[in-house]
Amino acid sequence: MTPEVQRYLSDLVEAARSVLAGDLVGVYAAGSLALDAFHAGRSDIDVAVVCAGPLTDDTRRALVARWRHSALPCPARGLELVVYTDAVARSGTAEPGFELELNDGPAMDFRQTLHPRDRRPADGTFWYGLDRSILHQSGRVLAGPPAAEVFTDLSETDLRGLLVDSLQWWMALPAPAGGGPAAGADDAVLGACRALVRVREGVWRSKVDAGRRLVATGSPSAEVIEQSVAARTAGAPPPSGAAAKAFQRSVLEEVSTSG
Repeated sequence: MTPEVQRYLSDLVEAARSVLAGDLVGVYAAGSLALDAFHAGRSDIDVAVVCAGPLTDDTRRALVARWRHSALPCPARGLELVVYTDAVARSGTAEPGFELELNDGPAMDFRQTLHPRDRRPADGTFWYGLDRSILHQSGRVLAGPPAAEVFTDLSETDLRGLLVDSLQWWMALPAPAGGGPAAGADDAVLGACRALVRVREGVWRSKVDAGRRLVATGSPSAEVIEQSVAARTAGAPPPSGAAAKAFQRSVLEEVSTSG
């Protein structure tokens, strides 16, 4: 984590305190920051905020105003922030359950979602439970008690269900015509790697680390995984859409039948 990102996260916490005061339970870095895989210029800054109870819409909008990129410039591609109540964080639910979702940044379109019912179904609702599972394991404390005490992990049944949903969502994205390198194929492949490693080993790893783990343990799909790692880390061309889809199908089959 760079000093610039550290300062930004500190300012973000102070903005949360200024609005929530005693209702702030904790603030946690999630995603690549939690899994020690943050890359300046490519990664988002993922943050989960936990509050004592449900928020009013006025409080939601006050938080958004303080966290907007125009008010608090994000030193990364963008900020992806979700607010949960303490009860939802501790429940282990597979439901989205958030109080507020904010996306904003220099390379990210602004979006605020004030209620789960306003979430567009096409965008998927599996993200939140998976993120809270990662937070339970590896959440980085920015304020408050340890993440493992605040975020209860999902049951293995619910977790596999969300992983299946996520794989199906990625597979439904259109592949380019012509069978050439597909934009985003590396992210889809490495996301599938992370899902597969979580099911096999019970541990969340970053996408790249999961891909390397599968290659090291003799995956028959090593070529497409290595292409995806190289695309992510060195700017090499991603795998073809057809190769990516074939790998995703194999992972979906294993995740769907595991347990």
